[in-house]
Amino acid sequence: MRVLVVDDERNIRHTLRVCLEGFGCEVREAATPEAALAALAQGPADLAFVDLRLGTSSGLDLLPRLLAESPNLDVVLITAYATFDTAVEAVRRGARDYLPKPFTPAQIRHVLDRSREHRALSSQLESLEGQLAQAVPEATLETTSPVMHAAIGLVSRAATSDAAVLLRGESGTGKGVLARALHSMSARRRRPFVTVNCPTLSEQLLASELFGHVRGAFTGAVKDQPGRVEQAEGGTLFLDEIAEMSPALQAQLLRFLQEKQFERLGEGRTRKADVRVVAATNRDLEKDVAEGRFREDLLYRLNVIEVKLPSLRERPEDLLPLARRFVAFFAKAAQRPTTPELSPATEKMLLAYPWPGNVRELRNAVERALIVWPAGVLEPQAFPERIAAAAGSVVTLGGPHTLEEVEREHTLRVMTSAPTLDEAAKVLGIDASTLWRKRKKYESGGKGEG
Repeated sequence: MRVLVVDDERNIRHTLRVCLEGFGCEVREAATPEAALAALAQGPADLAFVDLRLGTSSGLDLLPRLLAESPNLDVVLITAYATFDTAVEAVRRGARDYLPKPFTPAQIRHVLDRSREHRALSSQLESLEGQLAQAVPEATLETTSPVMHAAIGLVSRAATSDAAVLLRGESGTGKGVLARALHSMSARRRRPFVTVNCPTLSEQLLASELFGHVRGAFTGAVKDQPGRVEQAEGGTLFLDEIAEMSPALQAQLLRFLQEKQFERLGEGRTRKADVRVVAATNRDLEKDVAEGRFREDLLYRLNVIEVKLPSLRERPEDLLPLARRFVAFFAKAAQRPTTPELSPATEKMLLAYPWPGNVRELRNAVERALIVWPAGVLEPQAFPERIAAAAGSVVTLGGPHTLEEVEREHTLRVMTSAPTLDEAAKVLGIDASTLWRKRKKYESGGKGEG
C-alpha cells in the first residue's frame, strides 16, 4: 500500500515509517499540511496517517483538503488527545479511522487490514451497483456532483463501524439506495438488510412490525410472529421516515438502541438482537424536538453520524446523465429497437424544472415519456404538462410554434389516446397508411417521408 504519514514530530514519522515498511508499504512523510498536499500532488496514496495537532494547524482542517485532492484516500487521524467528540468530528469530516497514541505495531497492522478490506468492498460494491442498475436504474452511486460525492464518501467511511446513521434529505433523493449501499460495504453485508417504512402503519401495527407479537396480543394476532428486528439479526435495520413514529414507540426504539433489548408485543420475555440501525427522514427533527413531536434523546442516539443528501436541484450536473440512464433502461424494458434521444429542447426543459420529487419524480417522468411517445427523439411534449409548463416548453395554439411542431404534437397525442392506429387515423382525417408513415418519421427523429 502507498501510505502518507503527516506528523510534525520527526520521531513519530520515523517510527511509523519503520513499522509500515516492515508491513510492505511504500511510505512518504510530511511535517506540515502544505507538505502533505504537495506529496499527494506528486502521486496518489491509498492511506494517510494524519496527526490531530500539526504545530499551529489542525489535522481536522487538513482532512477535507486531502480528500478534495484524493477522494479515494483512506485517512486515519492519530492523536494523544483522544475524545469521543473528536472521533465523531473526524469521521464527519471524512476520516476512515481514529488511532490514539501511543499505538502498537499490531494496531497499525489492524488499520492496514481494515483499509485493504474497505478497498476490496468498494470494488465489490461497484460490481453490485452494475448488477442492481440492471433492475433498478436509480440504484447507482455514479455522480459528478461534489456534494453527492461528499455524502457517498461519508457513508463509505461510516460503513466500517456499527454506529447509528441518520440520512437526511428530501423525498426521492435516494436515502434508501444509500442505506443499502452502506450495508453492502459493511462487515454485516452477508446478513439481512431489512426495511421498515414507518408512515405506512398504525402505532400498534408498527410496534408489531418492529418487535413482533405473540398470539392473542391484539385482535387478529392468531400466532406468534417475530418482528423486523429479529429478522435483521446480525445485519442492518433501515427505518425509513423515522419522524412519523409515535412518541410511545420512540421510547421503545430508544431502549433498543441503548440496550439492544426488546419484548414482543404481549410477551414478558426480554430478547436481544445484534442489529445496526440506519434511519432516514425528510423532516426537520430539531424543529420536531422543539415542538415535542420527537424525543431529543432518541435524536442523539440516531444522529451519531449524519449524512445529508442533496436534492436534484443541488446536483444539476447529474440530472441529464440520470435522465439518459432512465431512458436507456425503460427503452430496453419496452423492447424498443433503439434507445430514444433527448432533444435539445427537452434537455433545456429538464434542467429548468425544479424537480420537487427529486430522482423519483425524474424516473417516473421518463418512464411515462417512453410509454406515450413513439418517436425516436423525446420532445418536451412527451413529459407531463406540469414539467413542460414550468419550463415554458408546451406547444400551444397561437404560440410561437411552427405548423410542423403543432401538427407533430397533435398527431402524437391522438396516437397516444386512440386504441388503434386506424382509430387515430379516423380522428385525424387521414389514411392509416399516411399515419403509419408519419409515425415512422417521428420514430426516426424526423427523417424520412412525411
